[in-house]
Amino acid sequence: MSGIAIHGFGRIGRSALKAALRRDLFVPVCISDIKDLPTLAALFEADSNYGRWSEAVTPQDGRLEIGPRSMQYIESTRALPDWGALGVELVIDCTGRATTRSGAQAHLDRGAKRVLISAASKTLQDADAVLLPGINMDQFDPRRHRIVSMASCTTNALAPVIKVLLDNFGIKCGRFSTVHAYTNTQALTDQPMRERRDSWSAAENIIPSSSGATRALRFVWPGLTITGTSYRVPVRTVSIAEVNVVTERTASAEEVKELFRTAAKSGPMRGIVDVLEEEWASARILGDAHSSIIDLPLLQTQGDTMVSVAAWYDNEMGYATRLAEAAAHLITQS
Repeated sequence: MSGIAIHGFGRIGRSALKAALRRDLFVPVCISDIKDLPTLAALFEADSNYGRWSEAVTPQDGRLEIGPRSMQYIESTRALPDWGALGVELVIDCTGRATTRSGAQAHLDRGAKRVLISAASKTLQDADAVLLPGINMDQFDPRRHRIVSMASCTTNALAPVIKVLLDNFGIKCGRFSTVHAYTNTQALTDQPMRERRDSWSAAENIIPSSSGATRALRFVWPGLTITGTSYRVPVRTVSIAEVNVVTERTASAEEVKELFRTAAKSGPMRGIVDVLEEEWASARILGDAHSSIIDLPLLQTQGDTMVSVAAWYDNEMGYATRLAEAAAHLITQS
């Protein structure tokens, strides 16, 4: 499959390419970034979280060669590539800077037909649609949806939990807490940062942080009453979200567990949701491509209408895999 470009070859961009190549989803026409190609190729080949890539990775004459595949590389410090001239139909923007309409529109102005944003848009008006695989991807309208946000890794982990509970029991109100791996927005050593709490070493502290998932979930379910907080902890990847809701109808623990088992086996969330029947730690989740992995031993109910669900997710590879799948789906539907 052609016609796809990856703009921004950082943690998510590289992981999305790995998912696309492993699953034979597409080979991008072009990769663009502001860094030098030899360094980016080396980071792709040897990853601190996921180890060595199984094929030769070679930067050569402005192209990135991975095994038998060859992709053009464009250094984009001064300007975006001319997507139209390159034959690019869909740009996956993995820079984190296309969360406003003007940022995403820049790709369309350079000739792309569609943009898939690997982040939550600032507001609902900054994207034409917020689409989550397994949740509402069937709402994609190629005539109206040129700027598509796929929200965040946490949103994609929480959304299946919310959907199962909302569809089967209704939700009066809820709150989530995410214990999240540290990210590039934090400091490696103590130093002043834009967000004060991020000023302390990510490798040595538990750092409270706001979560954009609250906003993004309401983009999908406008009437949803839920809020949440993220706590960044010193792990390189893998996170866990705990959702606590008050349901409108009676819910038992076994009934809720069975619903998640069914969602993992069949229907639109198959391959996106998984369940754990035994007790595990985060090492079990490293590299797992599911968006939301329900820890059934941690699932609890209190009274008739209080439900607590914990969902693990590899906040890099799980999300990046959905991003690659979504890109392949959108381009075939265009």
